[in-house]
Amino acid sequence: MRALLCESHGRAETLVIRDIPEPQPGPGEIAIAVKAAALNFFDTLIIENRYQTKPALPFSPSAECAGTVAAVGEGVLGWHVGDRVAAWLGYGAARERVVVPATSAVRVPDALADAQAAGLFVTYGTAMHGLVQRASLKGGETLAILGAAGGAGLAAVEIGALLGAHVIACASSADKLELAREHGAQEEIDYSVEDIRAGLRRLTKGRGVDVLYDTVGGDLAEPAVRSMAWEGRYLVVGFAGGAIPKIPLNLLLLKGCDLRGVFWGEFVRREPSAQRRNMERLLGWAAGGHIRAHVHAEIPLERWVEAYALIGDRKAKGKVILTF
Repeated sequence: MRALLCESHGRAETLVIRDIPEPQPGPGEIAIAVKAAALNFFDTLIIENRYQTKPALPFSPSAECAGTVAAVGEGVLGWHVGDRVAAWLGYGAARERVVVPATSAVRVPDALADAQAAGLFVTYGTAMHGLVQRASLKGGETLAILGAAGGAGLAAVEIGALLGAHVIACASSADKLELAREHGAQEEIDYSVEDIRAGLRRLTKGRGVDVLYDTVGGDLAEPAVRSMAWEGRYLVVGFAGGAIPKIPLNLLLLKGCDLRGVFWGEFVRREPSAQRRNMERLLGWAAGGHIRAHVHAEIPLERWVEAYALIGDRKAKGKVILTF
């Protein structure tokens, strides 16, 4: 079978496609014939050894996939060859066949395309965990999203709107903001032309933001913290802007607000039942058309450099999917 492999740390151009043996499921496992594998921003980091997860070489990138059940291990109930399935692996999904614990797999509704199902776990799973478990977002609260047109940002826009929040999309261009509005944002700030703090103050009439979902970090973080409402919750999701910011702690005292980390991968490990409930809810929303699970591009595996460039250059509006 074909597999995209990282054999030595470096940029996407250093990855290679190899022919490797097909894995077989053991007890309690299923094998998946992969049809779609999703890429995320952290895939640009993990291959350069700049991410907190550091797999042994060689490894395949891509943390999530969708396809059909190819084989069923001993003792597995409820799964049959040919069933449509999606799964979260952490890494290793960019290959034609993967093996996962049957308990971690999720059934894909017929109404949902493989590319959409593959892209639900990281972005939508993270947004759901962040807004529900970490922020306890309530209907009527103001939710601002930095990086609102990326995969993680669009997911937060859609889920926030479904949960009844007043959603402010923040992004770096007019076309990105238009996409966020199409997904449920009610107001927007283009932080390439307007100061983020001034914009949030203007749109909240000086009150500040109840929940801020930050996928960008960098220079936007401190002015965004200064824009929080009393008892606001600032969600630290990622650092697509490059730099990890250093926040003056006196701002938390003055605002009476919280900084809350959103580490979805650890949540999956520690609270699998809550994670499954989140995913079942998301799949139901997606199958019913309540969330769009927007796919920016479906790119054949052999054109992986092009797929990585879309993410690394921050040109992706939604998910980038490798197809098989």
